Amino acid sequence: MFKNLLKKKLISAITFSTVAALSLGISAPSSQAASTTIRLYVSADTNILDLWEKTLVPAFNKEYPQYDVKVTFDRNGANDAQTLAKITAAVATKRDPGIDLIDGGMTTTLGTSGLLFPLTGNLLPNLKMVPKVLVTNGKGGIPYRASTVLMAYNSKNVKTPPKSLADVLTWIKANPGKFTYNAPSGGGSGYSFVQTVLDSQLSASEVQKLQTAADKETQAKWNKGWEILRGLNKFTYGQNGTYPTNNAGTLDLLAKGLVDLAPVWSDQIASAIKAGTMPKDIKYYGISGPSLTGGPAFLGIPATGKNRSAARFLVNWVLSPAAQNLIVSGSMNGIPVIPASKLDPVIGATVSDINIAAIRSPYLSPNAADLRTAWAAEVPGK
Repeated sequence: MFKNLLKKKLISAITFSTVAALSLGISAPSSQAASTTIRLYVSADTNILDLWEKTLVPAFNKEYPQYDVKVTFDRNGANDAQTLAKITAAVATKRDPGIDLIDGGMTTTLGTSGLLFPLTGNLLPNLKMVPKVLVTNGKGGIPYRASTVLMAYNSKNVKTPPKSLADVLTWIKANPGKFTYNAPSGGGSGYSFVQTVLDSQLSASEVQKLQTAADKETQAKWNKGWEILRGLNKFTYGQNGTYPTNNAGTLDLLAKGLVDLAPVWSDQIASAIKAGTMPKDIKYYGISGPSLTGGPAFLGIPATGKNRSAARFLVNWVLSPAAQNLIVSGSMNGIPVIPASKLDPVIGATVSDINIAAIRSPYLSPNAADLRTAWAAEVPGK
């Protein structure tokens, strides 16, 4: 009996020590073996996969070798519906979904449905550095980096780039074949342009509804936006209603000089210019009336994942100044979610004028999925 009591106290002490380590943001005990695997599901483009596999995971493993991060990649969320159903069923039956951490657009949907582990107590101390509005908007998801969609242009051929959405639409028609955007299902830059056109025909309250709740009724008011987008078919690159399949396709047309204006992700265009794969004449900027969308990306911890504690430990590290420095300064060229003053001074200076809380948000995941499906039916070749 004494041995059983001692065993229970020992287990309790180990559990307490692990939780305490997480709350303090320090390494878990070395006795928490290298067999601790964090199963990370990345539902995004290839640059996000590279961020994890080439930058964040190696840096994390170097500091905390007792953890093993196993990455599963789903490009541009092609299997999001199945994965969402799998996690939903697992949480409902209190089973392990086979995923400990998610980086993908489905995170806010899971949070809205109450399927993520709650952000309570002091288990994520670094979350205190993140603006509260971003945490609230995550609906249980944890903001960890940000980016926004901008307009890129060839400064050799475009001396005065259009600064508003209305001016962009006018420019497209005045310069046939010199503008493009990718299919929304293949990447967020094209998605952002499409949503921005749709939003220009909605009221502020209607846009907010689509950003915060699944809303089929408001989606029915997209018709005016679809009409505008169909009207661009004969003026976009190819002039026959065909579009690049993904973000990379848009960047390729820009790099080859085949188009002079296109929406692009801030991190991807900055990375391409830094790497020398994009000509130095390509510049980028933000438009207004409305602006293109962007904002934070969210990490989610499924409520019944078997390695929830390890996942929280990784997330807390990702929110640390050391990891945020890597997100900003590495090949990702991302926007941090903690104050620039917390970063290395040289790195922080490059993002000190960006107000992440003011970036315009995309639609909530169910509405975004419906947009992608509806665009394919309403626009190409019409």
